Amino acid sequence: MFDLDQFIADLRATLAERSRQAMKEVVARAVSDPASLLRQIGEPDAPGVKMLHEAPDLTILNLVWAPKFVTVPHDHRMTAVIGMYGGREDNMFWRRVPNAAKFPIEAAGGQALGSGDVALLGRDLIHSVVNPLGKLSGAIHVYDGPFMNVKRSMWDAETLVEEPYDVSVVAKGMPMQAARQ
Repeated sequence: MFDLDQFIADLRATLAERSRQAMKEVVARAVSDPASLLRQIGEPDAPGVKMLHEAPDLTILNLVWAPKFVTVPHDHRMTAVIGMYGGREDNMFWRRVPNAAKFPIEAAGGQALGSGDVALLGRDLIHSVVNPLGKLSGAIHVYDGPFMNVKRSMWDAETLVEEPYDVSVVAKGMPMQAARQ
């Protein structure tokens, strides 16, 4: 049975071990029983971002993507673990192109995540996200740092030019809810 306080404690232990694989395993256990997880964090009824935990070394978000939602390419500048508990999240990975004549980044693969899937994203990864479904998709996003306070980048959807990260552009229409007390 999922317990949010134990989940946070288990993730904190992985930070002490400095094991991102262990972090991924903790998230995998959490999303393996979506019903139990949802009893603790609530059934999603609208798109949005809910802060479950925020500390200088660990941020945990419950992220619910709107149907057909698409983000611009962006980075995190920290390790991320994404665990899907419902719906789907398709990630397109991007890489920088040195001395590019036209676009400074190019597509470099991707990964489709469905309910129960977990992905470990490296510190330097650039990605964009699509919810290809006509329904909400939900995931737990775990970051090994102060996600909301780090200067990051995003890339313009048309020109692929790098810009300072602007949460209002990346998460357009995705309300942010405060951390739990």
